[in-house]
Amino acid sequence: MSDAFHLLEETVTDDVTRALREDVGTGDLTARLIPESRGATARLMTRQDGVLCGVEWFNRTFDELDPEVEIFWHHKDGEEVAAGTSLVEIEGHARALLTGERTAINFVQLLSGVATRARQFVKAVEGTRARIVDTRKTLPGLRIAQKYAVHCGGAQNHRIGLFDGILIKENHIMAAGNLAAAVKQALHDVPEGTMLQVEVETMEQLREALDVGARLILLDNFDAPKMREAVAFVGDRAELEASGGITLENVRAVAETGVHRISIGSLTKDVKALDLSMRFTHH
Repeated sequence: MSDAFHLLEETVTDDVTRALREDVGTGDLTARLIPESRGATARLMTRQDGVLCGVEWFNRTFDELDPEVEIFWHHKDGEEVAAGTSLVEIEGHARALLTGERTAINFVQLLSGVATRARQFVKAVEGTRARIVDTRKTLPGLRIAQKYAVHCGGAQNHRIGLFDGILIKENHIMAAGNLAAAVKQALHDVPEGTMLQVEVETMEQLREALDVGARLILLDNFDAPKMREAVAFVGDRAELEASGGITLENVRAVAETGVHRISIGSLTKDVKALDLSMRFTHH
């Protein structure tokens, strides 16, 4: 897991505070219809099989609204859950449960959807050396949350942002003048231990990247025969990552070319939320 996750507690608080401000604003007009002293219990269920993620965001939502709300989880982040499973039960003032319901569920359904998708890709490449990694194609403002969900799904995180790794892409190469110039400048400037990766689109660029010292190379939109050619050519001189057009249907074939990593933007970009439902069980 990335070092950035040592800030997870702060991230959860920021995410929830922002989401509640967006949804509640100056107050929940509908919840005011309920007597202030009325208590309630509720249960969150999943209607789909999936991987649970978002427990801390759920907890924090109700903690901000009413610290007296009690929450009893039956599962942990990263656990697989079956359709019809009760995930959590909560007890407290009815107003707080009603006000926090949508915000809390939004986090869990989104992050569980990401974790579930990641787990599907991880299972699809089992038995190969390929590792599934995410990208920076995340929902604005929710990058750490989504990358945490990828981790819970069993996949790995690429760089968190522009500050903790270098990825030299085609526009950087054009702006620098050529690939060699861009890589040489990066090798000169990069702090020790910082990830340095070069994206290539042809075998010619791959050779050039190796010649100037690149040791982590992204094969952009190579087809399977070209990937196998690249793997054979590079040997153990560099680590290769495949990217572009990767789906659940073709990821196994990509992994079997021998690449070390497969980066998939759809893990965090094309999110399908897990179908969840919260119902009051007592009032």
